[in-house]
Amino acid sequence: MSENVALLGAGSWGIAVARLLFANGQAVKMWEFNKADCETLLKERCHKTKLPGITIPDNILITNDLEETITDADYIVFALPSQKIRQVCKSLEPIVSLRSRFINLAKGLEVDTLMRMSELIQSTISLASENSVATLSGPSHAEEVSRDVPTSVVVGSKDIEFARQVQELFNGQYFRVYSSQDIIGVELGGSLKNVIAIASGITQGLGFGDNTTGALLTRGLAEISRMGVKLGADPLTFAGLSGVGDLITTCVSKHSRNRYVGEHIGKGEKLKQVLEGMTMVAEGVDTCHSAYVMSQKYNVEMPITSEVYKVLFEDKPPIEAVADLMGRSLKEEIWS
Repeated sequence: MSENVALLGAGSWGIAVARLLFANGQAVKMWEFNKADCETLLKERCHKTKLPGITIPDNILITNDLEETITDADYIVFALPSQKIRQVCKSLEPIVSLRSRFINLAKGLEVDTLMRMSELIQSTISLASENSVATLSGPSHAEEVSRDVPTSVVVGSKDIEFARQVQELFNGQYFRVYSSQDIIGVELGGSLKNVIAIASGITQGLGFGDNTTGALLTRGLAEISRMGVKLGADPLTFAGLSGVGDLITTCVSKHSRNRYVGEHIGKGEKLKQVLEGMTMVAEGVDTCHSAYVMSQKYNVEMPITSEVYKVLFEDKPPIEAVADLMGRSLKEEIWS
């Protein structure tokens, strides 16, 4: 059955998802907030910088008009940077209809409030509830999804029936979707792994090898799990696609923006310099700030996150951060 989908965000991930949903037989409208970029997309039907070589089907409506985009929408999909979602939700609040349900694709935490994206949507849009909000996450680079590289993800919602509806909406020949009732774990896994990916990039920039990467991913997963359990997530979620699956992919992939940031910092560049040279958003930078504050607030030990925070925001030399991690007091390896 064809559904009406409003896709908010026309970056690389937005375009990849719009193409996926269209291929699944859904009626897709895609909103680009920047008028000039919208006009370019309408003219060229592709984004030559962010997703070169990938065309947008003519039957996908592209518009700069938010109200036009969400008219008659069964689903409103957020393919936006996490720090932009509150602003867009405020614009949606007076115009959204009772029929619409909400699907978040962003992997981040709001800096000022420490909210997960489903919490942010529910707190900002009065018609949104925990039973009408879902988050889709997992190892899914737009560069590969747009080219039909086989991919598996998970969608989480407090309402498992809604999660299954979203599962059906997105599932396709090359895009397999699992469902979960643990939206807390799905969102935290997708967000916090970006911090570990920055750390992975730093170690690569410093010239370290596979031993370091293996240790980093394992201990990174341990601290992600500690925070998740503290906030009410099922620890088994972090052994799944939005946990270890996305963690591995983001930490080792050439497509990873967060790994890219870390690698250049490991080579001696400053954060401001690296970000100014990027055309896309590395969610892990803001998420690192949020995760560090959360670790202090909830008294959760997150040593890798803490060192990445000091490197990014306090100009701590990366090699000193590595030395301090390696020199910590000896412990028994337990998964807690």
